[in-house]
Amino acid sequence: MRLLRLARTRGHWPALERAAGVYSRLGEHGAAWIAVGVLGGAVDPTRRSRWLRGVRVVAASYGLNQLVKFVVRRRRPELSGLPPLTRTITKLSFPSAHATTAFAGARAYSGLGPAGVLYGAAVLTAVNRPYLGVHYPSDVLAGAALGTLTAEVWPS
Repeated sequence: MRLLRLARTRGHWPALERAAGVYSRLGEHGAAWIAVGVLGGAVDPTRRSRWLRGVRVVAASYGLNQLVKFVVRRRRPELSGLPPLTRTITKLSFPSAHATTAFAGARAYSGLGPAGVLYGAAVLTAVNRPYLGVHYPSDVLAGAALGTLTAEVWPS
């Protein structure tokens, strides 16, 4: 809870909070990561099958995330005097679907695009969720692990 409170009370300025909210919405349901794969497949026909594999990995990681989320049923954090800075689809928190799909996408596309940029975007996604007050840090760590594992075990 200490890390969550730190994330919700440090580095908060209106413009940064708005930008974090917009960035978060881009990651809903893995949409941005799916778009990366579809676009990659469209502009890179020689590696289209690898890009589309990444799309399947991201979609599957989201499905697995939802399964775990509905089994575990952990409620989202509530900090007195610090309401969440963005809306959420459900009241369930563990694991973070944003982190799951971001790390699945980063791993799946890392051989196709610059790994540093992909993982930088995934880390930013993960850090963003506690910053917005909608996930515990352990939610994003579990999501990152689930997404990475999904991409690692998915057949080529």
